[in-house]
Amino acid sequence: MRARTPTAFHHSNWLLGALEPEDLAYLEPHLEIVILPKDTVLYKAGDLISYTYFPHDAIVGLINVMEEGQYVEVASIGREGMFGLISALVSRESFGRYKVQVPGSASRITIEWMQEAIRVRPKLRRLLLSYTEVLLAQTFQAVSCNAVHTVEERCCNWILNARDRIDEDVLPLTHADLAELLGVQRSTISTVLRAFQRQGLIAQQRGGIVIADRSGLEGISCECYDRTRRVYRRLLPRSYPPAQSS
Repeated sequence: MRARTPTAFHHSNWLLGALEPEDLAYLEPHLEIVILPKDTVLYKAGDLISYTYFPHDAIVGLINVMEEGQYVEVASIGREGMFGLISALVSRESFGRYKVQVPGSASRITIEWMQEAIRVRPKLRRLLLSYTEVLLAQTFQAVSCNAVHTVEERCCNWILNARDRIDEDVLPLTHADLAELLGVQRSTISTVLRAFQRQGLIAQQRGGIVIADRSGLEGISCECYDRTRRVYRRLLPRSYPPAQSS
């Protein structure tokens, strides 16, 4: 089997893959491929940000930790995006905790090189500004979703988004993982997943969830799943693939 080149790995991130060849060539000497183990905390709130990350198959959550210990996922980032740049444009301090939810790999580059590339490469700058708008829209949708939609709908939404990001029907997510991601009790998630299994939507195995009926999950998922995908395709058409048939 032919080994993958560094460029092929970089292209696993849809934003990097959407760059003009000359813009990726400008970044590539300064990009490195790193492994992101599950549950790794890359930044805590207030940490100085040193790198911008472009996930390949990892999923990283931006989590806000409250003073009394509660935590809420504000956004999650996979191969469709990046993190460690927007909050570093002025203060270079992390907004919150960046935690690896699904392990995998990523391309990363120092903040200094990323800022220089934004300064001198106008097409790259426009692409990243478009992504910033998409991320704001995604966060806006997530806030609304958390306020008005059921745990069942939100759980379907997260499972489907994870499936899109890693291209696998087996998701390395436990009940405890989903409870943390959705900000609910583990017992609540266990009840939801048992119901999904009885309906034939998923199967459960040790340390993971197997998607058995994607169309069924889409039928239960709230409007936020499809609405977020439409925003990506409108603002970043070159970096988000067309819908796939179930």
